Amino acid sequence: MAKRRTFDPEFKARVVIEELTGAKTTAQICREHRLRSQMFSRWKTEFLKRAPEIFATQPSRGDEQQRIAELERMVGRLTMELEAAKKASSILTSHLSRNGR
Repeated sequence: MAKRRTFDPEFKARVVIEELTGAKTTAQICREHRLRSQMFSRWKTEFLKRAPEIFATQPSRGDEQQRIAELERMVGRLTMELEAAKKASSILTSHLSRNGR
């Protein structure tokens, strides 16, 4: 059984841009690279669908940003708990040393 060919994102973008700029026709690209027209059409559709993301002012990383914010809140809470535990420990230590224990 023949292995499936894989194409890196740079190759896909390059061939789609060749077609969009009019440098080559879809048929020429498919013949030259031995691609099926359906596959090339999917690449082109995905390229055009995701093109607006390039010009977005904020990268769409909502989930990652939420996770970072959650972890920062957790670090802050744990820092406060640690400081409270240190104070309680020092108070108890000084109180016990005054009582002679």
